[in-house]
Amino acid sequence: MRTLHDLSAALADGRTTSRQLVEACLARIADPAGEGGRAFLKVHADAARLQADAMDTLRRAGRSPGPLAGIPFSVKDLADIAGQPTPAGSVVLANAPPAAANAPVVQRILDAGFVIMGRTNMTEFAYSGLGINPHYDTPRSPWNRAVGCIPGGSSSGAAVSIADAMAYGALGTDTGGSCRVPAAMCGIVGYKPTARRVPIEGILPLSPSLDSVGPLANSVACCAAIDAVFAGEALPELKPTPVDGLRLAVPLNFVLEGMDLAVAAAFERALAVLSEAGARILPVEMPVLNEIAPANATGGFSAAEAWAWHRRLLATRGDGYDPRVRKRILRGEGMSAAAYLDLIAARADIVARFDAVTRDYDAVLMPTCPLSPPPIAALEDEAEYGRVNLLQLRNPSIGNFLDRCAISLPCHRAGEPPVGLMLMGETMGDATLLRVAAGVEQALAGAAARH
Repeated sequence: MRTLHDLSAALADGRTTSRQLVEACLARIADPAGEGGRAFLKVHADAARLQADAMDTLRRAGRSPGPLAGIPFSVKDLADIAGQPTPAGSVVLANAPPAAANAPVVQRILDAGFVIMGRTNMTEFAYSGLGINPHYDTPRSPWNRAVGCIPGGSSSGAAVSIADAMAYGALGTDTGGSCRVPAAMCGIVGYKPTARRVPIEGILPLSPSLDSVGPLANSVACCAAIDAVFAGEALPELKPTPVDGLRLAVPLNFVLEGMDLAVAAAFERALAVLSEAGARILPVEMPVLNEIAPANATGGFSAAEAWAWHRRLLATRGDGYDPRVRKRILRGEGMSAAAYLDLIAARADIVARFDAVTRDYDAVLMPTCPLSPPPIAALEDEAEYGRVNLLQLRNPSIGNFLDRCAISLPCHRAGEPPVGLMLMGETMGDATLLRVAAGVEQALAGAAARH
């Protein structure tokens, strides 16, 4: 029972209870041999038990809030939960005043009946795609755990909480790939919605121009259900789009550079599976993608907008920041108003031209990240940290800059390093993309079963 559908069915017919699910998750979180101590910064054990008992009582009385009620859930440390500070993986805000109210997405999680297990670890202030946190330690990817490999970030604890069955749905955020990179590094599914669909109020910001709130879970259908909760929409009846006949564009430039052997092999195999299932895999030169990096050369929206939010805190508490995060924020100090306005104009122009390129395709395909999870120890060198961070964020950040929806699905075989396959849809084309992704997921699963 790893998917929300299976858990909901088991709860409905009495094969399990919410309390049993919560106790099993708490045991995994508390296991000293596991990753719970690194994946969670705060565990809501007593509150989770109370919520679970309440959901079980309501279900027995025929008054359940809905099919997702009683399922364990985790929340990234930058979302407001009433009565708690919102540190965002930092030490400088660890003793900040408690939030007066739940973030709207947190309230929607509770209204759906999900049981919040606690707050998950993250890159400090969400400003890196690697998931490394020097203040609270770094949760390990499920891959090669004896060595200790990056979980991806910034929603590191969110991804590990799902991969290790410490929760079955997770709230993440995605400014440049922070749901999709950790999903790829941990072998699960991560979804970035069209940003405007989900409210970001009550979420500590990184870059309001790019920030989005998205789910991490064990399947496309799970992510679709959680996304609907986040967006305040009815739960979808997700009918996978048949792969046969899909037109799937693969950019030949920019996104395929620098792949390691594991990623290249898994990506090519995924394309072959989809082609054999009847999809039309269409390699396309998309030169407009090469314009994104030059547009962001002065630091982009993230540096400018992070600097605007952090400048007063840096002046008084800057020594408490992770130096690698502080350095990235400080890039924004030098961006002029004119450069910022130029960036806004360049983004609008690139978006319009890319929309024209992709309008005839069902989705754009690429590897989520060009590298499988590297060892954490290898990234202690600042130059290597910077190089790998830029590489891992390169492809996912396209979707944020272009204001698109995008999803990462695992496409590796059992026993191989985790590799993500990313599908990018159109702006506000979320429902279509999720159906296409569900069809792709089915095709990949069928091939894996035959293998």
